[in-house]
Amino acid sequence: MHDEPSHIRPPEEVQEISAPEQFAALAHPLRQRLLFALGHRPATTSQLAVQLDARKGNVSHHLKVLREAGLVHVAETRQVRGGTEQYYQRTARRMLVTEPQPAGTAAMFAGVAQEVERSPAEVGLTLRHLRLSPTRARQLAETLTRLVDEAEEDTDDQPVHGVLVTLYQQAEGAGGTATSGG
Repeated sequence: MHDEPSHIRPPEEVQEISAPEQFAALAHPLRQRLLFALGHRPATTSQLAVQLDARKGNVSHHLKVLREAGLVHVAETRQVRGGTEQYYQRTARRMLVTEPQPAGTAAMFAGVAQEVERSPAEVGLTLRHLRLSPTRARQLAETLTRLVDEAEEDTDDQPVHGVLVTLYQQAEGAGGTATSGG
């Protein structure tokens, strides 16, 4: 993106997701992709439509839903030839979902799948099932989170890469054992 305002205040570091309207707003793949796109700098509806290869009307609608849920806000407006340009920004760099909802999780994975499909570079995807004690699972989760949090970004002229990390306990089957092996 280009021509973004330089004097916009940075977003908060972390926003806890807990309200029903926030969970509802997160339950759509395009809204997830909008949040991904707004993760680095503010953008206009037109810029987002081009970046995400989506119709401007759809982007506008989904930005409104995200704005009403308090997940994005208008960071700045500019007068341009055709009227007023609004720059949208995430309200926080990271969103902490302490109690994930199935629809939001599904939408996030769908949004990531769309981004992976559009990726011009090779994609790495690993899924592994491990038997871990609760203590070892917590340690692994903390290590993965720290690794992602400590990753340093390159300059703005470099491409954006998405990182999705999750650690979950596999549901048990009717017999009290995990439903599938490693």
